[in-house]
Amino acid sequence: MPLDVLACGAFVLAATALLGSPGPGIAALVAVGRARGFLGGLRYYAGLQVGLALAAGIAAAGIASVLQALPAAMAAMTINATMYLVYLACRIATSPVGSARKEGVPSTSAMAGLLLGVVNPKAFVAFASLFASQAIVRSSPREDIMVKWTLCVIVMIVVDFAWLLAGVALHRSTLRPEVERALNLFLAAAIVAAAVLALA
Repeated sequence: MPLDVLACGAFVLAATALLGSPGPGIAALVAVGRARGFLGGLRYYAGLQVGLALAAGIAAAGIASVLQALPAAMAAMTINATMYLVYLACRIATSPVGSARKEGVPSTSAMAGLLLGVVNPKAFVAFASLFASQAIVRSSPREDIMVKWTLCVIVMIVVDFAWLLAGVALHRSTLRPEVERALNLFLAAAIVAAAVLALA
């Protein structure tokens, strides 16, 4: 399986830019890390990675184009993702600060992360464009897609872990209650903004 090294490097750079840029999943991941810390955020992170890997597989299999041809299915997925993100943003914006921070924190289960990964509109667009990019394995379209899927998963694992650590760093910082409240509002606004941009 001969690889085009230059095409592979260009693909990794493009994947890092597309998958590592702030979107609904990353905004939620930072907020969860901020609210729950490393161990609490790790479950959500793991679920998100599984969901994104499934979304990448769906895009690689061409099912994404089928879903786009079925507006009702795409609309249902988009509505579900948006509703969850709005719920998450509201819970973060209204969550307690200071010593009561851990009370009323939104769900950070692996299943919540998985569902967001699977129905994330930004992820589908990113994967579709990445899989349609220049071939890495020119001799076999099937092997080319498999290599691209593997590289996408590796990039996601690395960049999302870095974003989780950013949220954890905020969790460990000692902030005045008013600063913490402002940060919660900022993270909530970022989630809503990311969701709106992904739907645009």
